[in-house]
Amino acid sequence: MNGKPFKKKNYRPLIITLSIVLIGAIGVLSGVPGVEDFNAFDVTILPLLNAIFNTFTFMFLVCALVAILKGKVSVHKRFIYAAFGTTFLFLISYVSFHYLAPSTPYGGDGFLAGFYYFILITHIILAAAIVPLALTTVTRAWNMENERHKKIARWTMPIWLYVSFTGVLVYILIRPYY
Repeated sequence: MNGKPFKKKNYRPLIITLSIVLIGAIGVLSGVPGVEDFNAFDVTILPLLNAIFNTFTFMFLVCALVAILKGKVSVHKRFIYAAFGTTFLFLISYVSFHYLAPSTPYGGDGFLAGFYYFILITHIILAAAIVPLALTTVTRAWNMENERHKKIARWTMPIWLYVSFTGVLVYILIRPYY
């Protein structure tokens, strides 16, 4: 320590701004038709990358959860930062795909269509919620608000796990229709 007293920082404006920008950009991209005649590379590789990044995020979160349950705070932090890293890479890939390519409609029917849309809708809603939740959770840890961090993390962790897992599931279900 440098001897100076710890001073909490107000991250709320940053969390609100990032949440609005990210969720807003993704919302706008959902209505964009895609770049016409884009052929620099096969853009259908990007959803595969999204699934890979989501898989790593899920694995990092599980490892972070195991680490914190064992009381290994520094290991927990590293896995959480790794999860943020793969989530950031996911966002770049996701935004790129939805900017470059038109939306892919689901082509299945029956039970699988109902299952797909249930997973997709819950994934979308909780993915929007996880942005401010994850940012709030990590900033509470940075501010050494340990009890408040634990309280919100009990909600953030399962939601983030669900979002990363269902992101892979959505890819698996829609992959045949690209």
